[in-house]
Amino acid sequence: MAAPLPLDQAQRRLLELAALLPIERVPPDEALGRYLAEPLVARRTQPPADLSAMDGYALRAADLPGPWQVVGESACGHPFAGRLEPGQAVRIATGALLPDNADMVLMQEDAAREGSALKLTGTPPAPLNRHIRRRGMDFAEGAELLAKGARIGPAQVALTLSAGQRLVAVRRLPRLAVIDSGDELAGDPENCAVHQIPASNGAMLAAQARCAVPCTITRIGPVADRIEALVAALDQCAEADLIVTSGGASVGDHDLVRPALAAWGAEIDFWKVAIKPGKPLLVARKGSQIVLGLPGNPVSSHVTAFLFLLPLLRAMLGAAAPLPRAFMAALAHALPQGGDRQEFLRAHWDGTSLTTAVNQDSGALAALGASNALIERPASAPPAAANSMVRAYLLENGGIA
Repeated sequence: MAAPLPLDQAQRRLLELAALLPIERVPPDEALGRYLAEPLVARRTQPPADLSAMDGYALRAADLPGPWQVVGESACGHPFAGRLEPGQAVRIATGALLPDNADMVLMQEDAAREGSALKLTGTPPAPLNRHIRRRGMDFAEGAELLAKGARIGPAQVALTLSAGQRLVAVRRLPRLAVIDSGDELAGDPENCAVHQIPASNGAMLAAQARCAVPCTITRIGPVADRIEALVAALDQCAEADLIVTSGGASVGDHDLVRPALAAWGAEIDFWKVAIKPGKPLLVARKGSQIVLGLPGNPVSSHVTAFLFLLPLLRAMLGAAAPLPRAFMAALAHALPQGGDRQEFLRAHWDGTSLTTAVNQDSGALAALGASNALIERPASAPPAAANSMVRAYLLENGGIA
């Protein structure tokens, strides 16, 4: 039997299986949460002309210190039609076009106006062009604004439209099927016998996927611990790009995911990863479909989804950096020596330090629900003192601050 794979090797092998989904072009707001399939190139210059950065008066610097005669107004969407002549000023709003021949903006707080007469009461701007947004200050036509693989968030939606792009190139939404399996699972959490537990993993995994990337999700189960039932469930996933099972991937007499996958026609790519929790992770393929067999214990399922399912979805969507991003943080308390596997401890990050959950059992959902971070501990890690720095990952885990 092959030894469990190290985490980085297992993640690399999984991501090598990820085929990019087909490209489609959608309005920018429909691309939210996806990744650019092509670089974003500006089709226009922003701003397209010199604009005022303040409410005040557009002037010729040569006419300082005034006085001036106000001859009109330039408002957003309604520019002044003429040209400034010596001794003239135009009332101007923030974001409005600078009139021809104007080269400075005097803030309204530094001026006094009576009718059309304007005089200086404060200090001219320093430098004199300080309150002007020059043409192309933000970007110029033809500039690459975002690289291929960049994630599209709210700011990128606005940038895409501002760049003059009505449509943006992204990958088709992944089609994910989530299968819950196990005779102990009850579909109705309000009607759960003493020998049962509510079927929560499928909902949790679907929620993790939705929090990470836009995707379409089909949920199946709970499925009974019978090979024929599991094969029938897999048969329902013909349209899925990625199938995730929860439970049945270990070595017990009732862990039937591996034989069910063999009966269905899938080939195992690798099985078991040297991490805690989550050792009995399984990866298989059938044609272009990828199957992730996650452990049934809820914490193990959550952690392996974070480390494998979510990166795989991001990779299929063309993310430039699909793996979770670690950060360094201080421990609120000491940690003992680590075990023989790379370990991920549930913890709470308060913005200053990390406090581990007291209960690290792989079935402890209350501790997981109270955590918003994972602390990464290398295999055989030495004891860590309070205030020492450790690698950690933030979890999208509800509204925990």
